[in-house]
Amino acid sequence: MSDDGIHAVGAYAPRLRVAAEEFADAWGSFEASGIEEKAVPEADEDALTMGWEAARRALAAGDADASDVDWLGFSTTTPPMAEEDPTVRLGSFLGVAEDSTRQSFTGSTRAGTRALFAALDAETDGLALVVAADCPQSEPSDAHEHAAGAGAAAVLVGPDAPAPITDRAEHAEPYPGTRFRRAGSEEVEGIDVTSYDREAFRETLAGAVDAVDVPEDPDAAAVQAPDGGLPYRAAGAMGLDNGTIHTCATVQDLGDTAAASVPLSLANALADGHETVLGAGYGSGGGADAFVVEATDDVPAELALDGGTDLTYAEYLRRRGDVTSGEPNGGAAYVSVPTWKRSIPQRHRLVAGRCPECGSLAFPPEGACPDCRSLVEFEPVELPDTGEVEAVTAVSRGGEPPEFAVQQQKSGEYGVAIAAFEADGDSVSMPLQVVGAETSPDVGDAVTTVIRRIYKQEGVIRYGRKARVADDE
Repeated sequence: MSDDGIHAVGAYAPRLRVAAEEFADAWGSFEASGIEEKAVPEADEDALTMGWEAARRALAAGDADASDVDWLGFSTTTPPMAEEDPTVRLGSFLGVAEDSTRQSFTGSTRAGTRALFAALDAETDGLALVVAADCPQSEPSDAHEHAAGAGAAAVLVGPDAPAPITDRAEHAEPYPGTRFRRAGSEEVEGIDVTSYDREAFRETLAGAVDAVDVPEDPDAAAVQAPDGGLPYRAAGAMGLDNGTIHTCATVQDLGDTAAASVPLSLANALADGHETVLGAGYGSGGGADAFVVEATDDVPAELALDGGTDLTYAEYLRRRGDVTSGEPNGGAAYVSVPTWKRSIPQRHRLVAGRCPECGSLAFPPEGACPDCRSLVEFEPVELPDTGEVEAVTAVSRGGEPPEFAVQQQKSGEYGVAIAAFEADGDSVSMPLQVVGAETSPDVGDAVTTVIRRIYKQEGVIRYGRKARVADDE
């Protein structure tokens, strides 16, 4: 039996939630069975920022550093840019070495399990990090939109693992049209023939599960969940009972998380200490993957899946961008792409500089030393993620730079804090947008920096650090 398997897991879901009742009040019914509420990305969140949240938790749980990662995989059906490799920026956010292998997986809800299989096949001496993150959407009245949620999971894979993957297989059946996104569109569709959809899902998954050696009565089953009903309709064909699926399901609380669906349920199962877990991923077409995890020891896990803020349906539409006026022209905070690129270490990982003449810290590490005024080549120093608030204010409607107009239309007034970050007895201060807090932080409060979208300019999404109240972690 191979010991290649799972060393640690991490997971993240946005704290914003919208309840099924909000959809029922707006549309007269809720078309996603089995879902009680679903997670909603904030205006500055997307698949890449959620993936970072999950990945950093998996690394922390596994007591691993990004420098230990030799292979990085990212899977999603909703990449922030249609033609750009998201693993490059994800690796930069985390601090993965530039020569590490990177692979992206997209175009199917099966992408999460495809990435896991690729990691197991990777020829690497170190660890592989598999990240799956998604936030699908559709027309507001469509059943796919009623189900569409958001979330991310990350799995640290390698030899001598506490949770070996003992068997895996894939299976294909030609069932086109159950779920698709047209070229150039952001909205999921389907032919919506209920009996056909159910047959495709059931038969394709059953074919993959039949090809693996499943232990009798597994503790949990992480099954693809387009809604809260379909996995249970396929349970019998896979030789499972409903309770085995429900024990680690996340769809009822997060909604349809597409490529992250199976990895999220897998992370949930291992975090709860289940020893034998069946995984079963499905993608329209149809194709399926199945795998078996047989844990011999506890798997370290760090999950952040709890909700925090309930949205009305109108607030939900604002977060989707359905009631915003679009991107403004121009802007006072214009920074060209080449200039932005030069500051990526500072924006992605808070890399400050230490003056070799006087030892003072500078952020950003450019120009003359702020203390001794020497023109020097600063020594890089990565600041800690946690700092202390020195001052705070709020930016109301009309007071924001044009680049942040759409963000404010979606999420309203936002806070800005000046926070101090200490390294080796010295500190530097910087301004940061505040995210996630229902109330503004006070002077003296601890804040943790997180990766979020800053704004889009010249068609390119800019990412960088913002601050979240440490208690909201």
